Amino acid sequence: MSNLLKKSSMKRSTILRFVMTVILPAVPMYGLAQDMSAKDIVMEAEDQWQGEKSSISTMTMKIIRPTWERTIEMKNWTKGRDFALTLITAPASEKGQTFLKRYNDMWHWMPSIGRLIKLPPSMMSQGWMGSDYTNDDILKESSIVTDYRHSLMGEEEVNGSSCYKIRMIPNENAAVVWGQVIKWISKKHYNQLKSEYYDEDGELVRREILSDVKKMDERMVPTHIEVIPEEEKDRKTVLELNQIKFNRDIPDEFFSQQNMKRVRP
Repeated sequence: MSNLLKKSSMKRSTILRFVMTVILPAVPMYGLAQDMSAKDIVMEAEDQWQGEKSSISTMTMKIIRPTWERTIEMKNWTKGRDFALTLITAPASEKGQTFLKRYNDMWHWMPSIGRLIKLPPSMMSQGWMGSDYTNDDILKESSIVTDYRHSLMGEEEVNGSSCYKIRMIPNENAAVVWGQVIKWISKKHYNQLKSEYYDEDGELVRREILSDVKKMDERMVPTHIEVIPEEEKDRKTVLELNQIKFNRDIPDEFFSQQNMKRVRP
């Protein structure tokens, strides 16, 4: 009887070693869910792109249409999720225009006519400066962290990078443009490499592809972004990140209506 027990014990030990050395290493880490929730991953991605405290960037946007193209240059300041200021620096016809978000209020300053306009929530889904970006995208009225529920769908590769695939469903009563957003966030640097935006009926409206990851201000970030409408594939908006600095000291007072009229690059 003791021999049978000894053989049984040896068999269990052999099975255990097999599981520990062969089976477990082959199990995808997604199956273990890791220590981060889907919301944690999205927060890391937001901090990676905008900085944990603030960001200052310069960008070039090209709006591409079947019969024409238009280029806009801008400088952006952000602080947390409550403050954002965008200054148009080119072309000359648009230069000096500014867009401000302060908490839940948004304004547009047009120096050519000396007019300051408060943007109502109904304008958040409209195209910004004629591009495929919405006012909400630029001014960040909604937050992909606080205005959505997040769930981890799995893992997929995007241009050779292993990514978390995360579904975002808006919270009830959240003032958001989209009915659903799916994002692919890289596991290595927590960069958003791909996004799909759906309307309330579940129809895909546009795709966003981020690439050309480069080191800027000591972190790796995508510098080339393409926004492609799903039903109008002969048009798109291309955004090039020229420079970005993270976590600089910017006082809250910088994001004011008065500063909208005097801010310079």
